[in-house]
Amino acid sequence: MVEYGDFQCPHCSAAHPIIKEVEKHFSDKLCFIFRHFPLSESHPFAQAAAVASEAASNQGKFWETHDMIYENQENLSPATLLLIAGTLKLNMKVFQHDIQDQQLFEKVESNFESGILSGVNGTPSFYINGFQHYGPYEYHALVNAINYALTHPKVTK
Repeated sequence: MVEYGDFQCPHCSAAHPIIKEVEKHFSDKLCFIFRHFPLSESHPFAQAAAVASEAASNQGKFWETHDMIYENQENLSPATLLLIAGTLKLNMKVFQHDIQDQQLFEKVESNFESGILSGVNGTPSFYINGFQHYGPYEYHALVNAINYALTHPKVTK
């Protein structure tokens, strides 16, 4: 399952605990991939948060940062991103260097562009086995869609 998400999007934040439950439900049967789709015009800190999560990924802490950003979304700011990095005991000198790294900005932009090409027009957007999930991002809807994909693995686009 792929999610195109925006760290400052309230709908993505609402989906976050649901996704955690879906991951628990499927355990090792589900590969969850997060792709950045920052809607910067509406969410001024979304791109910075995306880049910060990739900087944390360079230190092996993407998912921890991802979770903490959503858990602190209501206070999202550059200072909050630094606080999260410190809380996760990241090497701050490396982190502060990496959040300026053009390659990380390009990675976020590449995620965004792949979303556009895939038909994403809002966040969160989910794809299950390559198919866009048009249903709600409620627990049972996602579980049912994933179960369908697991029982119909030969269905292709």
